Amino acid sequence: MSHAKLTLVSHHLCPYVQRAAIALAEKGVPFERRYVDLAAKPDWFLSLSPLGKVPLLIVRQDDGTETVLFESAVICEYLEETQPGVPLHPTDPLTRARHRGWIEFGSSILSDLWGFETAKDAGTHEAKRGALIDKFGRLEEQLAEGPLFAGERFSLVDAVFAPIFRYFDVFDTIAPTGVFDGLMGVAAWRKALAERPSVKEAVVSDYPGRLKSFLRYHDAWLLKSAT
Repeated sequence: MSHAKLTLVSHHLCPYVQRAAIALAEKGVPFERRYVDLAAKPDWFLSLSPLGKVPLLIVRQDDGTETVLFESAVICEYLEETQPGVPLHPTDPLTRARHRGWIEFGSSILSDLWGFETAKDAGTHEAKRGALIDKFGRLEEQLAEGPLFAGERFSLVDAVFAPIFRYFDVFDTIAPTGVFDGLMGVAAWRKALAERPSVKEAVVSDYPGRLKSFLRYHDAWLLKSAT
């Protein structure tokens, strides 16, 4: 197990950063957090991030050497392989592979979600809403006993979907989206994740205000539909 000092380079709204923060919290691993303004990326950040994106995990060994990891999936896999605490992946290889597939599915939902929240007209907004409804419907079919994706045990799949559901916690205060209508399993999963300390603490307290400012900046149709 690694005893390296960990620093998570973050952005206040990034759902991929939240995945790593949730995984760290669930495993009980201490870490520092350093925020970066992605609209004005500082030189130190650009020198560390090959893609100019967050999250980054700076791993500082006892001898002072540092390694920078990028991409949330890579970071979460590293944490799973090196850090103590409860396992966040199933031990069975086939089940673990299935979980990794649904993690990628979560990333595809984030792509649709970006289009949904930044849509500037009703047509685009509705098209992306339909895509989200379809994907969450497929997800509903995969949920069994609950309350989490794999029953009682928290997994990296849960760490991926918690930030997705958080968006809708804010959207629901603006206008109803109807994305989860009739999806009882997804709704229960969403509620269970929202109650976990690791999920609550993955963002700053003013996250809702920051997200609404983001919507205003993008002239989002979601805001117009509420009037």
